[in-house]
Formats: sequence, structure tokens, C-alpha cells
Amino acid sequence: MNYWLFKSEPNTWSWQQQVNRQDQGEPWNGVRNYQANNNMKAMTIGDKGFFYHSVDEKRIVGIVEVIKQHEPDPTDETNRFGLVTIKAICNMPSPVTLEMMKNNPLLSDFQLIKQSRLSVVPVSHSHWKIICKMGNLDKIS
Repeated sequence: MNYWLFKSEPNTWSWQQQVNRQDQGEPWNGVRNYQANNNMKAMTIGDKGFFYHSVDEKRIVGIVEVIKQHEPDPTDETNRFGLVTIKAICNMPSPVTLEMMKNNPLLSDFQLIKQSRLSVVPVSHSHWKIICKMGNLDKIS
């Protein structure tokens, strides 16, 4: 299993909207960056991800799971980019802010910090465990 982080502007697509989709999940469309798209191509069903509210909040608010692998994004008129479908798994008991992550020396090489503008980034297993602990989440491997 691999781990990821999905960034969303809460006024465009919020954690609550993701939760409301329940088991059917939501296609993660609209990604127009080659590196982010390649990250989604590497995803497999069952991979887990952090759901991150960007803009004003800048914090991880939930955990998602990939339920459908990469496929063409019907919103992309160029046919260059794709999407995966994700579903909400659980809330992050204590949201983990970007500031908290930046202040943790164990996360100094975390991709969200190094490539802050990228909308989909990989998360190493060690970073996953550290952030889950910071968020008081111990049920997700």
C-alpha cells in the first residue's frame, strides 16, 4: 500500500462534501499538472491518502482511500490528464496544520513542504505514521 496527500480548496471541494459522497466516492478531477497526474497513475485501489484543506485552513482534516484507479478525466479537453476516485474513510481526530508539519524536524523532507503547490503528492510510510500520530489517529496503518 502507498500513501498520498490530496489538496483541495475547501470552498471548491470540502471534506464534508467528500464525506457526503459516502461509499461511491468522488472522482479527483481537474488536475492539470503532469507530476500530480503521474502520482495518480501510480495509485492502486486501497491506497490511503490525507485530505488536505488548502488556502486559509492549511491542514489535514481527513483520511481517504483510492477506490478506482487512474482513468481519463472527462473534464480535460486535451485528453492528457486523468483522475482517480477516492472515498472518505474517517476524520482526522485532531487536524494537523501545515505549521505543525513545518515545525516537526522529522517532516523536513515531506513533499507537501518541499512542493507546496502540487495538488497530489506521495507520502512516505514514515511520514504517514508521524502525521497520523500528530493527528491522534492510530487506527489507520
